[in-house]
Order: sequence, then C-alpha cells, then structure tokens
Amino acid sequence: MSQAPTPEATGQDVPGDNPLAPEQVEAAVAAALAAFEQAGTTAELKQARIDHTGERSPLALANRAIGRLPGPERKEAGQRIGQARGRVSQALAAREDQVVAAELEARLAAEAVDVTLPVASIPIGAVHPITGLMDQMCDVFVGMGWEVAEGPELEAEWLNFDALNLPPDHPARSMADTLFVEPLDHQTLMRTHTSPVQIRTLLDREPPVYVVCPGKVYRADELDATHLPVFHQIEGLVVDKGITLAHLRGTLDHFARAMFGDIRTRMRPNYFPFTEPSAEIDLECFVCHGTSVGNPDAPCRTCSSEGWIEWGGCGVVNPRVLAACGIDSDVYSGFAFGMGIDRTLMFRNNATDLRDMVEGDVRFSRSLVGTAR
Repeated sequence: MSQAPTPEATGQDVPGDNPLAPEQVEAAVAAALAAFEQAGTTAELKQARIDHTGERSPLALANRAIGRLPGPERKEAGQRIGQARGRVSQALAAREDQVVAAELEARLAAEAVDVTLPVASIPIGAVHPITGLMDQMCDVFVGMGWEVAEGPELEAEWLNFDALNLPPDHPARSMADTLFVEPLDHQTLMRTHTSPVQIRTLLDREPPVYVVCPGKVYRADELDATHLPVFHQIEGLVVDKGITLAHLRGTLDHFARAMFGDIRTRMRPNYFPFTEPSAEIDLECFVCHGTSVGNPDAPCRTCSSEGWIEWGGCGVVNPRVLAACGIDSDVYSGFAFGMGIDRTLMFRNNATDLRDMVEGDVRFSRSLVGTAR
C-alpha cells in the first residue's frame, strides 16, 4: 500500500512549517526589512544581511525548497520568492547607502577643523639681519647712481696690501692678524677688508668710478661678544675729476641719516696708509645725544659718556694707490670709506653680542628682520 505525499512535497500551505507559504515569505521579508531598519552601523547591517540573505536565511531555505515542487507550482513559488528576495535586496542597498552616509557625516563632524581659529603654522626661515642690512645699505648708494662691486674672498696679497700702500713690515700683514692660506709661497690670504674689490675695479675700468663693495672679511681674532673672525664690511670708492673731502662728508652724512635717521656725524683726523688725509667717522650717541659728557650724575654706557660712537674710517684716496692702479693722480682724485655692517646692526638694534649673529638661531633673525630691512 503506497504512502500519501507529504504537504511539503505537494506545496500545500502548512502554517508555521512551509517556507514557501505566502504568509511565511511575507513574514521573512518583513523581518528582513525591520532588521535592516534597526541596523545603525555597517557592522550591524552586515550581520542583518547574513541573517536575512545568507545561506541559512528563511528566504534562502525557501528558494532551495522550490526544486521539490511539481512543475505547475514551481513557477508560481519561484516568482513569489524572487519578488521577495528582490524587495529585500533593494531595501538592503538603500539602507547601506543611508548607514554609510550617516557614518561619514558623523566622522566628518568629529574630525571637523574650525578654520577661524588660529593655528600654529609650520616655522619658516627669515632673512638674516646682516643680509637684510647689507641689501639696504647697497640700496642707498644704488639710489645715488653708484654700482655694487664684488670680489673673491680668497685674495692675492698684492691686492690686499701692496696696492693699498701697506708696506711689507706693516703689522696687519703678520700672521697674528691675517689668515694666510697654504702654501704660503702662493701669497694668498682670506681678505682682511673689501678694499681689494676697489683695487680690482680701478684696474678693470677707467674713471669715473662710483662703487660700493659689501662682503665678508676675515681676521685672526678671537670669538667673543665684540669680535668675530669672520664679519662683514661695506666700503665705498669714488674716483673722478674734482673730488674733494667735502664730497666725502656729504656722502657720509646722507648715508648716516639713511641708516639712523636724523643724526649728527663728525670726522676726527686719523691715519690710514691708503688715504691721505684720513679720518674716523663718528656718530652722535643715539642714547644720550651727548648729554652725558661731563655729567657724572647721568653716565652713558653706550658711548662711555663721550657723546660720540666710532662708526668707520674714511679719507681722500692716497695718490700712491691711484698710481698703483695706473690712474693719473694729477687729473683724478677720490675718496673712500668703510664701516662694519655687523657694528651698524648693533647700533641700529641695540644688539649686545656679536656671537648672536653667527650662531644660526632663527629666533634672532626673526626678531630683527623687520628692522634690518
């Protein structure tokens, strides 16, 4: 006696037991949509997807049960399950977009930067005050129609000393004051002033000559608060017809006012081998303005109560220097001057230690960059 077919084999609806029954399929869809809606993160949504679309999900089991149905019922059940799985897939995709967008918005809100708040910018460098002041000094003379001349720092002894009328026994030519470069028989040295640039200029061109020469110079000095073995000078040279000491005084007065504002200068007689007559150029003390002179109740440390501060040297070009460069001193005359750029910076900015200028601390450069340019 044959056994009757089971309800599952015939596709008959058995409440709570047949996954292909319409109410079972609808319940599975509703459960999936509710799970997707409740998922608030991608992790939760992933678990809901596994639970309701994975291999062990109700709809997956119903899909596998389609194969056991007779032909006529298989088509109807296939359409029902296909439509149900399509609704679940669409709902899952829509919810994924919502959850991803919500998480992105929350992450952006948490990582938001208030661009109106001040921030610490990346530290940048600064023009060194010496470089800035050197450029400013050159601009003063370029504005008067002068040229800027430069030369090598490794210089020939003849250009550094002999052409400037410094005799062989002059103290400046000793190794205690000058940095000679080996081999010594090549007679080369690190220039002790920028005057060799002036000599090179006179040898290269015919007068008239109006040049200013800035640059590094080298001396055999100890490194301390007031001395550097490597420092900076600026020198000026004029060679033309009819040049007198009065032209020199007017030039230096203009230069001093450009550097220090409304300030008085004076010239004191002195001796330099390369100029005759020669003088020291002094600046009125910019701290006491001379009021400390003879006043023990108000001493001035800047000028030692003398009222004046030495700035540099100057004078009328010695005819021997012109002759060494092949220039007729009966036709042409000139003047020259020179002062330390580092010293000028100290005067302008009340710097107290020359070592600050060479230690490479950018804080020093930033503190003076606005005043040195």
